[in-house]
Amino acid sequence: MLKLKGAFLSGAKLIMRKFSSSANTIYSLSSGQGKCGVAVIRVSGLKSLTALMTLTTFKAPPTPRNAYLKKIFHPKSKEFIDRGLILWFPGPGSFTGEDSCEFHVHGGRAVVAALLDALGSVPGLRPAEPGEFTKRAFYSGKMDLTEAEGIADLIHAETEMQRKLAVIQANGHLAKKYNVWREKLTRILAHFEAFIDFGEDENFDEDVLRKVMRDVGEIKREITEHIDDGRRGEILRNGVRAAIVGAPNVGKSSFINILGERPVSIVTDIAGTTRDIVEISCNISGYPVTISDTAGLRNKGNDIVEDEGMLRARECAKHADFTIIIMDAIQVVEYLSKNPQNSIRDYIEEYLKAMEIEIYSPEHIYLVNKTDLISEAPTNLAEQRLFWVSCKNSFGLQIAIDEVRKSLKNICGEPTTENPVLSQARHRHLLCEGLIHLNVFHDYVGILLNSTNSPVELDYAIVAEEIRSVIQSIGKITGSVTTEDILDVIFRDFCIGK
Repeated sequence: MLKLKGAFLSGAKLIMRKFSSSANTIYSLSSGQGKCGVAVIRVSGLKSLTALMTLTTFKAPPTPRNAYLKKIFHPKSKEFIDRGLILWFPGPGSFTGEDSCEFHVHGGRAVVAALLDALGSVPGLRPAEPGEFTKRAFYSGKMDLTEAEGIADLIHAETEMQRKLAVIQANGHLAKKYNVWREKLTRILAHFEAFIDFGEDENFDEDVLRKVMRDVGEIKREITEHIDDGRRGEILRNGVRAAIVGAPNVGKSSFINILGERPVSIVTDIAGTTRDIVEISCNISGYPVTISDTAGLRNKGNDIVEDEGMLRARECAKHADFTIIIMDAIQVVEYLSKNPQNSIRDYIEEYLKAMEIEIYSPEHIYLVNKTDLISEAPTNLAEQRLFWVSCKNSFGLQIAIDEVRKSLKNICGEPTTENPVLSQARHRHLLCEGLIHLNVFHDYVGILLNSTNSPVELDYAIVAEEIRSVIQSIGKITGSVTTEDILDVIFRDFCIGK
């Protein structure tokens, strides 16, 4: 265990030394681009106080975390730039953990540009790179990588559920879950390393070994359950892909216009109006959804353009997280009248086969549209996931849309602090990698314990290495074990100023 901790600490110190020796004081607009009432320019690094006092009339360091209304001047030209609020945050009590200050000024582009130019004229200051403030907070131990990723997701969140997911991660709830596993595995590793280093005999207490096996089995179960979540967090983070499919002129375009609450697709009585995929991104009950209106499907198109549109429609349905299949009420009623021995499920089966539609998504619904053109919707044909609607007079639409909302919740779940979910493919890959090592350990030790051979034949160095590999995989998620390549990937999509 001491060797393991030493490796982690030495790695962290090397990173810190590399970071500290090359770091300049950085500055950037942190409140976003464009005209606004107030703009916030953040400075972080050893010369933050120098920058603060150079641009203002302070003769001594101001009281930390107090706001002062001060005039701001350009250091070279001595021209007055603006009057704004100045705040001083000495390290480590700042966002980055370094000395830091903020200038809150009027948000006009000219004011911001003048202030950034003034900061650039101070020796030792340079503009911040994307995500560099958050990266410095990570290096300073103010947050781990999962929290940093949560902050990035919070910045880019467009819906309420995405915001909840990001806040849970940014506040460390996911890291807490991973750190619990890591601490348990570290204690297990300590048993083996202690025996390897200090064991006076060749026998490892079998009762201790069986307890270790129980603990490893429990961690295996928890990681497996965490991974086998239907990728809910990743889908919520990236958005649900929904496809509307069906035969020509059944009301697909009308329905996407209703969901989008605007005229997304052209609606006419002419079959085949939609020839390509028309997409819209919308917020449905806090869930981000990209809905695709597709070309009408039939056995053979009239030309190569329609054939290509149908090919794209089928591919869209194939890769969708949620599928909405729309049918014509007149055709459904005619089929049931001619085939009284058959059910509507028989019609759906024949319909999908004729349209060559394959439904891969576990969440899907069927809409029988154009009920306004039949005498009345059948009342004794209620089926799960099937709804009789009219896009023209809104009959049944509210119930169908409520079912859409329910399906989105099933797909994405609802983020909670008690059970934080995976939202990053990087985490999933590393946990799967760790699970492989856990399985090797569990199978190897289990075979020896259950065999007639004594556990004395156990190669303790091998099993210790398997546990160490799991700890390293989890450490790469939180940043306890990391490389510059990993950091570059994580922080490259941050906005400048954060």
